[in-house]
Amino acid sequence: MTDPHDRPAPSSLYETVGGAPAVAAVVDLFYAKVLADDGLAPHFRTTALPALKAHQRAFIATALGGPESYKGRPLGEAHAELALTDGDFDRVVTHLAASLTEAGVCADLIATIAGRLAPLRPQIVTPS
Repeated sequence: MTDPHDRPAPSSLYETVGGAPAVAAVVDLFYAKVLADDGLAPHFRTTALPALKAHQRAFIATALGGPESYKGRPLGEAHAELALTDGDFDRVVTHLAASLTEAGVCADLIATIAGRLAPLRPQIVTPS
């Protein structure tokens, strides 16, 4: 048995948060919150949730430097018909942060993750 102190430090945010099992748990928590949000839930009425969750897991893993590769449509194309507002984007980020917190991710790391997602706003929000 190896001494835990001999283990290498995580080399990516993906490893720091706990890899695939942690990302899957966060995605499940996240969609429970989003679907309970009366302002966001209507955007998902006709969405195949299992496929969406798979895309979201791959997207988050890729954003965190994990080995998965996001192969979905470009973000602008995927969100174009949803007419998402800045308020929608902010609520999604809030739900993601709450999900990460619930999964035990520290505040500093959540801030780093949010910083990586913030530049995606123009691709997701429909210009008014």
